[in-house]
Amino acid sequence: MIITATSMPNFELLLGSHYVDGQPKLVFLDWQTADYPALQSKSLAKLAAHYQLAASEIYFIEQNSLSKDNKLHIILLTAIQQLQDYANGKLNTFDLPLDISLGTPFQQRVWRALQAIPYGQTISYAQLAANIGQPTAYRAVANANGKNPFSIIIPCHRVIASGGGLGGYTGGLDKKRYLLGIEAS
Repeated sequence: MIITATSMPNFELLLGSHYVDGQPKLVFLDWQTADYPALQSKSLAKLAAHYQLAASEIYFIEQNSLSKDNKLHIILLTAIQQLQDYANGKLNTFDLPLDISLGTPFQQRVWRALQAIPYGQTISYAQLAANIGQPTAYRAVANANGKNPFSIIIPCHRVIASGGGLGGYTGGLDKKRYLLGIEAS
C-alpha cells in the first residue's frame, strides 16, 4: 500500500492506494492533523488488517515523488488532481476507482447512497436512512457515515442533522463547513 499526502487550503489529506483483485484502487482518504503523524492514521491499522499487510508493506511517498509510470501512483495523482479541482470549484463529481470492501454490507449501502447526494445539496441523517429503505436506522446511518473511508470523495459532509444543524463530521466541523462552503459558492 502506498500513502501520500496532499494539501487543500488550510488542511492536509492522506491518500492510500493498493492493488485489489489485481487492480489499482484508492483505498482511503483521511484528514491529516498536526498531532496525527502521517503513518499513524486512525485508518491505517484497520486497513493493514483488512488487506493483510505487514507494516513493511505500507509506505509513505512524498507527493512530488509520485511517478506516472506506476499504476498505484497514477491513482494517487489522479485523486490529488480531482481534489484540487474540487477545491477550486471545477469538479462536482469524483471519478476514481474506490475499494469500499473495508465496510460492512450496511456501511457500503450507506456509502453508495451518499454518492447519490447532488453536489451543493444536503440531506438529513433521517432522509439518508429512508433513502436506503431503513427509515428508523438514522443512528446506524450516522455511524456508517462516520466510518466512511473516503471523506470528500464519498460526500458524507452533505449529511446534516434534521434540525438543520451541521451534526458531526469525523474530520471536524471546521472541515465540514469548508467543504459545504466550496459547494455553496
